[in-house]
Amino acid sequence: MHCTRIVSPVARLYIAPIVQWRCGMKTFLSIGSGPGIGISTAERFAREGFRVVLTSRNPDKLVERAKQLTEKGYAVSTKAVDAADLQSVLQLVRDTEAEFGAIDVLHFNAASMHAASIETQSIDTFVPDLTVNIGAALVATQAVSKGMFERGSGAILLTGGAFATQPHPDYLSLSIGKAGIRNLTYGIFDTFKKRGVHAASVTVATLVSADSPEARGVAQAFWDLYAQPRESWAPEVTYPTQTA
Repeated sequence: MHCTRIVSPVARLYIAPIVQWRCGMKTFLSIGSGPGIGISTAERFAREGFRVVLTSRNPDKLVERAKQLTEKGYAVSTKAVDAADLQSVLQLVRDTEAEFGAIDVLHFNAASMHAASIETQSIDTFVPDLTVNIGAALVATQAVSKGMFERGSGAILLTGGAFATQPHPDYLSLSIGKAGIRNLTYGIFDTFKKRGVHAASVTVATLVSADSPEARGVAQAFWDLYAQPRESWAPEVTYPTQTA
């Protein structure tokens, strides 16, 4: 049985150092560990026994969020990543695998949002927006899928949005990014499924704030996708559930 010796950096800051041996623990990597969907989804997987790796351009921003999880007894690590820098995304995957081994679940939740129309979108922000909103998702998927294919198991979960099919004229770059997330998911779903990897997205069709019922609802939708038996795998679900 594989066992890992863990002393949480966050735990060192707030409590007496405690060394724990985590045996057979799966790893959940969150890219875009914001206070809404990101942290709620990480906590949902932590409740199921996953070690969660929270990320941000500034890991100091994650200290309080990580503390909230470690105080509940969850295994948490924090790492730096800049989703606008694709090399940073690659390095994050390499560093996580070097420290913890297999990445069992990737949750891509990063997004760059500018309130801008076709008339007002700056050329200085458009390409960087797309780099974060879709380029980083593609690179992260490429990087983590290599190990998943070797093992024949894993899940790549992406946060989508209703703007993918109903683009907003005042959030053009985000709308294009969410369309890219949806097409990425559908484009790889069948080939990844054949190799044992579940690629799926939750299309979020509501406003989500920090520590809200909506954030927890999206997190549950991601868990439900992960928990699906292989014969029932789906590439996409919508939250809230659409009714006829």
